[in-house]
Amino acid sequence: MAITLHCLSGSPYAWRVMLALELKGLAYTPRWLSFDAGDFQSLDFADLNPRRRVPVLVDDGFVLYESAAIVEYLDDAYARTPRLFAADVQARAIERRLVREADQYVAPALEHLVEAVLFTPPEQRSPTQVAAGWTALRAELARWESLVDGEWLVGRLSAADITLFPLLALARRIALRTPEAVGGELTGPRLAAWAARVQALPLVQQTWPPHWR
Repeated sequence: MAITLHCLSGSPYAWRVMLALELKGLAYTPRWLSFDAGDFQSLDFADLNPRRRVPVLVDDGFVLYESAAIVEYLDDAYARTPRLFAADVQARAIERRLVREADQYVAPALEHLVEAVLFTPPEQRSPTQVAAGWTALRAELARWESLVDGEWLVGRLSAADITLFPLLALARRIALRTPEAVGGELTGPRLAAWAARVQALPLVQQTWPPHWR
């Protein structure tokens, strides 16, 4: 078994896969890509993913991109415990639903802020767009406040937790750039306590984005 993960520091999608690999106890080699170095424009990378995005997993020659698909593949291909998705069909369905909700609702709101804050020079940022982005993200995260089930999102640490947490961690990092526009607490107390539990996990600390340290 030889697993290579092509990733970008700070990408919540690549981080999700790293967390899945760590949680499964799978050995892997991260290959950190750089926009500045032109890695995403190389023909070699385009051969792996014609969309030129991370993450890309290479497992003994098998190439797969799209983080949600990679996480499901890892759970199917390496059916060891701990599982990323529950054995119980109903619990597994809820975990998959939460993964899709995070990707379809939280991620687009966050990507609006990535574009408006991280990819826009400070002097060109639109206060109106930035404020609207925080309002939309806070409204979406408020929906998750009631979804915390005990310590984790679905009763145990699962794919749902490692999907949402990197998105929230990136949102908090962006908030440091525009604290005046955030407009209060980003999450309610239950989601904040959940995030603190996830962040304290050794596997999260071990995979913390290098340029965030």
